[in-house]
Amino acid sequence: MNNKCIYMTLEEPHLDDLIAIAPEELVARHAQPGRSLVAVLHAIQDELGYVPPAAVAPLARVMNLSRAEVHGVITYYHHFRTQPAAAVTVQLCRAEACRSMGTEALAQHIESHTGCRFDAAHEAGAAVELESVYCLGQCALSPAMMVNGTLHARVTPQKFDAIFAAASKCLEVTA
Repeated sequence: MNNKCIYMTLEEPHLDDLIAIAPEELVARHAQPGRSLVAVLHAIQDELGYVPPAAVAPLARVMNLSRAEVHGVITYYHHFRTQPAAAVTVQLCRAEACRSMGTEALAQHIESHTGCRFDAAHEAGAAVELESVYCLGQCALSPAMMVNGTLHARVTPQKFDAIFAAASKCLEVTA
């Protein structure tokens, strides 16, 4: 199992603080000639884990778009985030193939086990976030989910519990 561990401390600078200082530098680093807006947004999110709202205006200027157009693309595509993800992010496929193999019962189990609701807004710094996604390309191996970017197939409630326990164990929060 390939679990990604997330280590956080209160002494580290928060990403929002870093972005507030230099959103233009962030945009300049990723907005290369010939690159589409979606590709630039992916690059920014790959670097930070989200697309900070402070990057919208400089991105609009560099791409010769309106801020509304940039914001519209960010909000249209479910993949893009405007705040950091929770420490443990569970993305469960809710498409037809997974539904036919019991993903809705699995979703109820996950909500019960974590105490969270799917697709509910989460606070910055939240420990767990549950997201519905529609197709992870594992239809023949459904139900499928991703936990912190790692794909898992043929997920049962017991398998989820083990995966979630491993992902939660990786967290080291220090005060």
